[in-house]
Amino acid sequence: MIAGPSMSLPEFVVVAGALALVVARWLPAAVRGRVALGAAGVFVPSASVLAVVGVRWQVVPVLAGAMVALPFALSPVLRPRLRPGGRAVWRARWWLAVPGSAACAGLIAAGPVAAWAFPVPVFPEPSGPFAVGTRVVQWSDAQRPETFTADPEDRRTVVVQLWYPARPGGAGRALYLGRTREEARTVSRALAGGVGLPGFLMDGVVGARTHAVVDAAVSEGGGSFPVVLFSPGSGGVRTQNTAWAEELASHGYVVAALDHPYDSAAVELEDGRVVRSATASSGDAARDEELAAGWTAVRAADLGFVLTRLEELGRGGSGDALAGRLDTGRAAVAGHSMGGAAALQAARQDGRFAAVVDLDGFPHGPLSPALHRPVLALTQEVTAATDPRYGPRLEAALAANTGTGYRLALAGAAHLTFMDGPLYLPPVPQLVGSLGREGSVRRVAAVTLVFLDSVLRGQGGDVAGALAGYGSLSVQRAGG
Repeated sequence: MIAGPSMSLPEFVVVAGALALVVARWLPAAVRGRVALGAAGVFVPSASVLAVVGVRWQVVPVLAGAMVALPFALSPVLRPRLRPGGRAVWRARWWLAVPGSAACAGLIAAGPVAAWAFPVPVFPEPSGPFAVGTRVVQWSDAQRPETFTADPEDRRTVVVQLWYPARPGGAGRALYLGRTREEARTVSRALAGGVGLPGFLMDGVVGARTHAVVDAAVSEGGGSFPVVLFSPGSGGVRTQNTAWAEELASHGYVVAALDHPYDSAAVELEDGRVVRSATASSGDAARDEELAAGWTAVRAADLGFVLTRLEELGRGGSGDALAGRLDTGRAAVAGHSMGGAAALQAARQDGRFAAVVDLDGFPHGPLSPALHRPVLALTQEVTAATDPRYGPRLEAALAANTGTGYRLALAGAAHLTFMDGPLYLPPVPQLVGSLGREGSVRRVAAVTLVFLDSVLRGQGGDVAGALAGYGSLSVQRAGG
């Protein structure tokens, strides 16, 4: 990719050739022909390469503008050879050529702008000492019926993606949104549709690859690894915080992120079925809060179930590559948005979770029983547009905790700062914050590591002092 406009080399050359075709019309006659032929010689082969490797939608207006400009740029060169007698070649009057050239230039410029706004995500290199592996598992809870369907035999099933410390090397870097391109395309279209966007806007994300290697061998060093479970936002998917998960795994954590069927945008099961989101707002505030509390409770139960399965998987003799390497006695639960609310509820209900990370999640559901665990509530900055109920509700949740609670308003953050959105969405501060594409995901992961290293590993010294460097911090001390 070319830095800045987020275009590949052939795409960049196509844009340059297309612009040269437009400019050629306005050059002196002595050089006009040579420039037009040179531009065509650059544009046509590069466009042919794109036709073979695949044309992104961002390049379509560039090709359209160039194809309109091409005959006008070449006609002064070709017509003398086709017309006897050396008669003068007709050229469009300037008052016609000006709007035509402007329209072509506008189409061509739209390509780099679109590629900048909706780039193929480039994931930051994990900074920890471990390489990262990943795999996907599917687990069904025989004790729990699926409440989103009417079939009494239907059991609750979740799809979980693991990121873990791995041995260096290995091929097969994981696709971002799915195990296959088909799954990634299904998920990308579902994510776009969930927010009312045309599906093609997310096409660049389909082929994106991360730094994790699929089914990589587990690292030989590092002893047993603390575990972090993750629940995505409403309508989100298990991979929505991949950069965050890879960073944690590179520092010696095992991250298990869940797809919650009927809540996540689209979940592909092992039998090929695709389960799409069945959650939707009713339009009534009181009813919506009741629905959100119910959905949060289902997610919290999913998180507890997955921790049980991780305990079984990590036991010696399980035959799994992670047997003996999962320290589920040091387990944290985390989530973004509604997933953050689910993380808080899971920790209330399940004493096995030693810490909670709420990434800008409104605390849905009851505030009892009280939390007895350290909590990091990482939020966007409070503005006039912030839900006025959010701050008081979060403060009430932390006040009901007997463990230490940290509430950090991350400077420059918006709601989507806390997932991978800044890597591939338009860099509009109100949408993804003002920390930059890579800066956003690195900052969220760094803050999370400060907290987890302190709580689960006993490292970090002055945690409050370290966190305060990232934004506005308030601390609810243990015991009030």
